[in-house]
Amino acid sequence: MKGYAGKLLDVDLSREEVKEVELTEEMLKFYGGRGLGTYILWRELGERWEKVDPLGEENLLLVLTGPLTGYYPGMKTAVVSKSPESNGVVGSVLSSEAGIELKAAGYDGIIIRGRAKEPVYLLITDEGVEIRDASKYWGMGGVELHRTLLKEVHDELRKKSKLKGIPKEPAMMYIGKGGENKVRFAAIMTKLMHAAGYGGFGAVMGSKNLKAILVKGSGPLPEVHDREKFKTLLREFQRELLTLTTFRQWGTGAGGYSVGKDRSSQPVRNWQEEYHEDERMSVVNFELRAWVKKYWADYGCPVNCMKISYLRYGPYRGSITDAPDYELMAYMGTNLGIFEPEKVVYLSYLVDELGLDGINAGNTLGFAAELYQRGILTEEDIGFKLEWGDEKAFAKLLELIVERKGIGEVLAEGIYRAAKRISEMKGTDVMKYAVHVKGIGVGAHGIRSELDYTRDISYAVSVQGGDHTSTAGLPARSYEGEMVGTFYDSAVICNFVTRPGFERILEFGNAITGFDLTPEKWFNENGLRIIHLQRILLLLGGPDAYWTPEDDDNPPRFYEPLPSGPLKGKAPSREEIREKVKQYYQEIGYDEHGIPREDLLEELGLGEAKREVRRIRTRLGL
Repeated sequence: MKGYAGKLLDVDLSREEVKEVELTEEMLKFYGGRGLGTYILWRELGERWEKVDPLGEENLLLVLTGPLTGYYPGMKTAVVSKSPESNGVVGSVLSSEAGIELKAAGYDGIIIRGRAKEPVYLLITDEGVEIRDASKYWGMGGVELHRTLLKEVHDELRKKSKLKGIPKEPAMMYIGKGGENKVRFAAIMTKLMHAAGYGGFGAVMGSKNLKAILVKGSGPLPEVHDREKFKTLLREFQRELLTLTTFRQWGTGAGGYSVGKDRSSQPVRNWQEEYHEDERMSVVNFELRAWVKKYWADYGCPVNCMKISYLRYGPYRGSITDAPDYELMAYMGTNLGIFEPEKVVYLSYLVDELGLDGINAGNTLGFAAELYQRGILTEEDIGFKLEWGDEKAFAKLLELIVERKGIGEVLAEGIYRAAKRISEMKGTDVMKYAVHVKGIGVGAHGIRSELDYTRDISYAVSVQGGDHTSTAGLPARSYEGEMVGTFYDSAVICNFVTRPGFERILEFGNAITGFDLTPEKWFNENGLRIIHLQRILLLLGGPDAYWTPEDDDNPPRFYEPLPSGPLKGKAPSREEIREKVKQYYQEIGYDEHGIPREDLLEELGLGEAKREVRRIRTRLGL
């Protein structure tokens, strides 16, 4: 079992029990990360999926590595669970050394089940797992947790290992108030400003009374299958990645101006527009006015695309965040009608400290602001004016959301559930203003201009809904489809270091594992298994939201013609989208209703999943 430690930790918080689970050949068919997590969730919860509350004790939270973890340049860790946003499976990855620390401690991941009676944190080392009291850390944000919990554990480990030198601090994954109060778009945070955002897994972690996970391993990584080929490819990949000079210089923040100006694909005031030419959003302005650390990388990454912004002066001094990255520049900036760098940094810092997914938080804030603009939500409903460009009002609303007070209680349920509730409250359908796909707000890349990498059915048929890191396309079983992203999430590598290309990264993976994976085999077997299981569990849904083939569509807003910019008037055709959805069904292996075909499930070795398919068909009256 090359490249794998060969075992998982199984932690039952309810019983305060820990055991080890050996990886099996069947598990390896799903590779790791997102794929392995989907398989585990299906095996354990599939028979009763519709009844499993994502925020209930029965749900599982999985923290997983992949076979490339620690070997491939850069570092990611996968978090997989039943999503409180979509009620399907979402694989979310975050920039955290937890993955390599887990492998160095002898584990490929953690299965977390149950619910602790009181707040706890996990400490995982070579010596095993400890479930420790976290009561005094409950309520803390990232800055305070780094000053207290992380420092305390680091000091403890240094004393224990004094004969071996001073170890680097443990990797820490944690939640803020958003997760503690089970806001459905709460994130699992790391390093103050990085997150597993999509899926709402901060809320799952909070529902388990789990404040943090700290990991420190000191053993070697598992042996690889072909050491010489591994070393050769690694050197080649590092040289290629060092050529990404623009990305190293600016990170994703380079898109803050260009995605709006050049691609007409950036959310502006809840996607009412996608074009702007406001130069204040240029990354140069952020660098000059906020950056203090220009190059920052995860373990082993030659790209160094991360940046740190810190406000030294002004009303928001002390705010610290990433550059911010493009997604937060858009969702905490242009989407809220805010174009001043300091204000964007402040709101980005706030969502980080509160432990929220910046994309879905910004998506929800923009939705609320448009309802206020249209007079659907009033000052009386909200408690104050909520006007575009008013960062103080949006900051207040974020606080109401994490405290679940007033209108914040409604918005804390996420964009889809909030739209349903407000429609009932106000007696008017507001779902047309909710820019989401299957409960998950779309990434900050529109489809109307067709100048971005997202277009036509990118979100509509994705098994991860509005996730911009897992977009679909035609041909379905190809580089244009969703399965390449599924591979990266299962190998658990960063999308920003994939310059060598899918085929060569597969070859690199084979040098690690000894597998004989080819693109064709991934598209038609391994990757297809993962997609079909995710699709089945998404369609099963429950217990409070269910999806049908009618939901394989874009948000209504994306059919409105672009109102400004050089592409004014452009929008996709509903008829053309429906035809492409049907074509996708056929190519990926679904029937005409978008349900995985039973004969294909048999071919993929997923015959047992036919029971779930039949439950879906019964619910849909087929």
